Amino acid sequence: MTTLAKGEGLDAHLVLERDGFTLDVELAVRPGEVLALLGPNGAGKTTALRTLAGLTPLTGGHLRLDGETLEDPARRRRVAPEGRPVGVIFQDYLLFPHLTALENVAFGPRCHGVPRAAARALAADLLDRMGLADHAGVKPRRLSGGQAQRVALARALATGPRLLLLDEPLAALDAGARLDVRAELRRHLAAFEAVAVLVTHDPLDAMVLADRLVVIENGRLVQEGTPAEIARRPRTDYVARLVGLNLYRGKAAGRTVRLVPGLDLTTTEEVDGPAFVAFPPGAVALHRDRPDSSARNAWPAKVVGMESHGAQIRVALAGSGPADGLPFAADLTTVAVAELGLAPGGGVWVSVKAAQTHAYPA
Repeated sequence: MTTLAKGEGLDAHLVLERDGFTLDVELAVRPGEVLALLGPNGAGKTTALRTLAGLTPLTGGHLRLDGETLEDPARRRRVAPEGRPVGVIFQDYLLFPHLTALENVAFGPRCHGVPRAAARALAADLLDRMGLADHAGVKPRRLSGGQAQRVALARALATGPRLLLLDEPLAALDAGARLDVRAELRRHLAAFEAVAVLVTHDPLDAMVLADRLVVIENGRLVQEGTPAEIARRPRTDYVARLVGLNLYRGKAAGRTVRLVPGLDLTTTEEVDGPAFVAFPPGAVALHRDRPDSSARNAWPAKVVGMESHGAQIRVALAGSGPADGLPFAADLTTVAVAELGLAPGGGVWVSVKAAQTHAYPA
């Protein structure tokens, strides 16, 4: 957990019990830091975002921003959403269709009592910083997805928020636009001096945009760290799939991790006790027959299915023999799949080089 200097950044313990679901997550985010919330559908990411925005009241915990308590149910303290220094960018942007880009951005300051001329001048400056000075008089229906996203960002920044919330900010863009807009958004977020919290299901968005990741499953925090830390040492099946790794938990003794009775994996690291072992699908080799008897990490399996994965074919497998039912994935070229004659239900042998495995304490 990140520690904060007193009175700086976001200090939140989000507790919400509702309809049989419990959210219980602690967050600490420094000013200038971008935090991404990741998790499977139903994990509580959007619920967490709504509690931060004040749209859903907490039932417990607290929410403090720059030392000010915005919500504390135990003390019956709650600042209404409109009274919080929070800006929100929704995944469909929710721009007012009848207003121009300039009027959309000026709307927030006007609601906070800023005179019309001053609000429009502020909006014009923000649009200029977003590279949209020439689109100030354009209404949302005539903006591209990337332009609309920048207008939404300018509108969120117009009130000078101390907390910026982004709900799947690139979800509305097609694949062609996402690359450029993602890079542009990263540049703007890097210049943002307050706290930014991003909710996304896209690992690439999280890895590119965020300084730190928090993974939520079933309303609980299961892992947090930098993108590199999360990618290197996943701690749940969801995180492993997110970063494209095969992940198993077992008991380690030196350079050997026992996954199940009769199935040991040899690794390069020395670990003792409960441990995770991970390796990428590209590290998995498939064979028609049992590989050389000197191969230590080898076991039989059956093909469960296949699908295109970029320029390769991802093969889903289930272990047999000692590894009975153990799921894992292998990435092969189309040529390799054809030469092996792979088909669902077919039997193969699997091997993984010890040098391509990574073991660490569980």
